[in-house]
Amino acid sequence: MYNINNKGLVLVISSPSGAGKTTICKKLIEQVDGIDLSVSVTTRKKRKEEIEGKHYFFKNESEFNNLIKQNKFLEHANVFGYLYGTLKDEVVSKINNGTDVIVDIDWQGTRQIEKHLPLDVIKVFILPPSMEELECRLGKRASENKENFIKRMSEAKKEISHYKEYDFVIVNTRIELAVEQIKSIIFSERLRRLRQISLKKTLDKLL
Repeated sequence: MYNINNKGLVLVISSPSGAGKTTICKKLIEQVDGIDLSVSVTTRKKRKEEIEGKHYFFKNESEFNNLIKQNKFLEHANVFGYLYGTLKDEVVSKINNGTDVIVDIDWQGTRQIEKHLPLDVIKVFILPPSMEELECRLGKRASENKENFIKRMSEAKKEISHYKEYDFVIVNTRIELAVEQIKSIIFSERLRRLRQISLKKTLDKLL
């Protein structure tokens, strides 16, 4: 917990696949106190190294759809044939206890989550330095065949076209620099008046 006297913020980070978002999120968790990564629900099959409740909450489609009916999600979407969702209780309980939460979602999910938590969401978009660099990064992924590569590049261009909907845009020329830039956003946003719950008590003593 960072500071019980502050309300946590929801840091939404979006980017096209291959722009370094996952690495940046991991480094932020390692380097910044009082911040946590939202654990998503997915219908994707669990990989060997993944841990239930740490990497994802793994559900079948029926279970996922029941969660939708129960209004349990802040946002949910179909991504490359699998369902993904951000649990409302998972995020809201943390920010109410003063912990900041990173949510790794696309522009569609960002629109959904902003409707639920308009005053708590800070939106950051990560851009690759160039499309050539993005093509190189995606092309090196062993699991990509030509058809998937073309599809992912098309999706990447579509994702990038929504960058104007975000509060901050970071060009990831170097991971370490991008992380430092986002850290400065977090530290500044923590000082916003609306998040300082105990500020009124302090002002009552001063005025």
